[in-house]
Formats: sequence, structure tokens, C-alpha cells
Amino acid sequence: MLQSRRRWPPVKGARRAIGFLAVLLLVHQPGWAMAAVKLPAAFSSHMVLQRDQPVPVWGWDDPGTKVTVSLAGKSATAVAAEDGRWRLSLPALAAGGPHDLFVRGSDTLELTDVLVGEVWLCSGQSNMEWPVRASLNAPQEIANADHPRIRHIKIRHTPAATPQTDVGSSGWQVCSPDTVGLFTAVGYYFARQLEQELDVPIGLIGCNWGGTRIEPWIPPVGFQSVPALRDVAEQLGSFPRRNKAGKAIHQSPLALYNGMVHPLVPYAIRGVLWYQGESNNGEGMVYHEKMKALIAGWRSLWQRPEMPFYYVQLAPFHYRGDPTRLAGIWEAQLATLSVPNTGMAVTVDIGNLRNIHPINKQEVGRRLALWALAGPYQRQKLVHSGPLFRSLEREGGKVRIAFDHVGAGLVSRDGKPLSWFTVAGEDGECVEATAEIDGDTLVVWAESVARPTAVRFAWNQDAQPNLSNADGLPASPFRAAVP
Repeated sequence: MLQSRRRWPPVKGARRAIGFLAVLLLVHQPGWAMAAVKLPAAFSSHMVLQRDQPVPVWGWDDPGTKVTVSLAGKSATAVAAEDGRWRLSLPALAAGGPHDLFVRGSDTLELTDVLVGEVWLCSGQSNMEWPVRASLNAPQEIANADHPRIRHIKIRHTPAATPQTDVGSSGWQVCSPDTVGLFTAVGYYFARQLEQELDVPIGLIGCNWGGTRIEPWIPPVGFQSVPALRDVAEQLGSFPRRNKAGKAIHQSPLALYNGMVHPLVPYAIRGVLWYQGESNNGEGMVYHEKMKALIAGWRSLWQRPEMPFYYVQLAPFHYRGDPTRLAGIWEAQLATLSVPNTGMAVTVDIGNLRNIHPINKQEVGRRLALWALAGPYQRQKLVHSGPLFRSLEREGGKVRIAFDHVGAGLVSRDGKPLSWFTVAGEDGECVEATAEIDGDTLVVWAESVARPTAVRFAWNQDAQPNLSNADGLPASPFRAAVP
């Protein structure tokens, strides 16, 4: 529900008062409605607007109505089109507030306690939707959640057969012990880290749905931008699929883009946090192509080709079936770092093999925040990733492996021998290998393999390897052939 105050023109004199009451009586009769300016659900009191970018504002009023929006001494005007829709853009604002936002059209709408800061879209499936109240040390975290400059809005689960202009929500909520329990935990811990580092308000748009695949979130332009997904792009007219009642099936391509993402555009955001992939497990590098489609599609929607997009590499979990299927998703997620302005929080060290929802969301949020701080917030010297495979070469019967993001050096995080390395010989059979740190590289070998042809690291869904950098960030799983 939109949290706002409407201001009606004052009525002076008995005659005008009687006339006004007559109008009130008329508009309460069936078939009558008083004209009123309307904003989409993404706008409410307590919201956070993106700093240092033009601020799009849009809504509806009677066709031809002049609408003026004012905020923090800035204003802009638009005229409602034949379909009633209007849109304007306020000049970029510096971080701060609180401000009041006024929308003057057929009537006046006032939103209060509006802050300007950093806004992030938090999307994906259940691990992004997972609330603070179910995360690690929840009672203590909730009791300490006195962060009124952190705000959150939850978008309702709304599949749709066609692109929608609005979507339901409960409005923006101010972070407090009374509200934070239902915030996205990953988003909240990300925001808490950013607020501490940047000293500005942080807004989180929780647009997520547990159990969903990636396809429903991708817009048409995303599918069309990736040649490997041409088969889907050529059938877009048949999506989303509908049930017997004619409603969009939420796991069908386009369904959640139509119902949950399209209504948010063009609300100004800094970037996207994404935690998804469990429902696409087993797809291997096809998932990489879908990630490219999602990123390109959302960047196109917001008309920001370089918009930051940071995501979580899935944690180890004991799925049924082939134990290497999850490693294929890890490989796809690692490959997605080739897309500019992306970042990946590795979680192989903070998972739970028996729980697909590991509860240490604090560290997930912090690791995503490190990518953001090193990216758009330009803390270039910050170590923001664990070791990522770069190259390897054969040295006799051994293989030397080099990494990016070594930071303060390679280490075993538990002090034990490095785990979950295998090598393959000419026969292609993988055997357990020994790995030792040599400066900023690793040397890997197996006594039974005279001529290694390939190396795998943590190539199993149960892998919780101990290779890390001295800055406490774990290495990502990988596999590579020896040149």
C-alpha cells in the first residue's frame, strides 16, 4: 500500500463548501471516480532514491493533466499521455535526506522521509529471498538492527503473461528490530557493510522468488542478445506458458520479467545482486549463456550497458545424482566473470552439505560488498576476491598453476594439506593429487601420473576445499587441460 498523504485544494466560503460536498456525494455514486495522480508501488514514503544519477519518476493521471514533481529543491514537469501515463526525470541529487517528495497533478500526493543514497536490486531464488530471521545468530542480529538509513521493499510474487506497468508491494520499510526480520538476509548484510564504508543511505529492492529458474527473469532482449539461446529467442511469442486457467506459469520464460521486473523499470539503481542457480543445476555451460542473457537484458532495460552485476557462486550441497553436476554450474558462474563489470562471491567454505540454504548470509553479503566497494565505489586496493584460476603449465611430471586475486598470498585456511585436487594422465582418469604452495603459485602432482594432462580442483558437489588467500577469501573450483 502506498504510504503517502494527499493534499486537496482548500475550500473557502459556504457556497464553495456546499459545492465541494456535492462533488463528494457524486463521486461516491456508482460509476463515478475522482481524478487522482498515482505512482507505481516502487514509490512510497521511506524510499531510497539513487544518488548521482537522474531520478526517473512516473505514474498515471487523467490524460492531458500537467504533473509536476518536486524534491529537495528540484522539480520537473510532464503531461499525462492519452493512456494516462506520465514520466519525467529529476536532476541528479547528492546523498542525503530526509526529504519530502510532492507530486502535483489532479491532486497533490506527498511522500515523506525520502532518502537519497545507493539502491541495489536483490534478485534470484530462495537463497536471496532467505530472511534475516532465519540467518545465523538471528536473535542478536535482529536486536542490533538499528540502521534507519537502510531501507527495503519486497516485490510480491507476480507472474504475468504480458509486461505489467505496476506490481504489488508493502512499500518501503525502515530497518529496525521490528522490520529487519523479513528483509533479504544477503541484501541486508551487503547493505550494512556498504553503509558502514560509504556513510550513505542504502536501499534494497527485494525482487526474488524461491525455487525459480533463471529463464523467467530474462527479458526478450536478453534471449535475443545471446546466439546460443536462439532457439528460445525464436519462440518468444509462445512464452510465457499458461495454465488451464489462462494464467502465466511462473517457471516459464518471461513470466517473472513480465510481472516483477518490467514494472520496476526505470527506477534508478546502482546495480544488481543475484543469487540463483540451484534450480538450473545440471545445465553446465548452458547456464553461462543464460547468465549472459540475464545481464545483457537487464542492462538493456535500464539503458546502462556497464551496470554492475554481482552474483553468488553456489555453496556445496549434496544433491542427488551425478556429484559433478554442481561443478558444472560453478564453472558456468566462474566463466561469467568474463562479462565486464561482474563479480562473484565464492561460498565453498560456508556451505552446508545437508542444507541447500546455508545460514551464514552475513559472509555472503560481506563478500558481495567487497566486489561493490572495489567496483563502482573505487576502492581499487581492496582485496575483494579469493584466488581465481588464471593459467597452468607442465613442469616434468608436475603442473604449476597461477591465480588471479592472490592477495596477501596463498594459504591453507585450516593449516592442513591442500584438499580436493586431482590430476589426469594420458588415459583421462582423474586421481587424487598433492598440491603445495610455491610463492604465488601451486605445484600439483600425483606419483602415479607421469605426464599430467588435466587438473581439477573441487570438482564435486561435496567439496569444501581449504585453498584460500591470506585475506580469508576462498578459491573457486575449476578444471583445466594442460597445454
